[in-house]
Amino acid sequence: MSNVKKEIAGLVSKKVGIPADKAEQAVEVVVNFIKQKLPPAVAGQVDAVLEGSVDLSDGIGLDDAAGLLGGLLGGKK
Repeated sequence: MSNVKKEIAGLVSKKVGIPADKAEQAVEVVVNFIKQKLPPAVAGQVDAVLEGSVDLSDGIGLDDAAGLLGGLLGGKK
């Protein structure tokens, strides 16, 4: 499990009050479900973010968000 997924699992464990191992399982189930619903190219981007391969320290700008949303909704490719 990647560090980002572990961070998410830690938040889930803390906020919901479930054991860390159960939170990790829940995160895996949710991530896999979401990736199955997305186009393959976008699912790959999700993997890259969760693996820490993408630097999001400066946040996602409006242009980036609009481009991603447009791509998900069938906009320009």
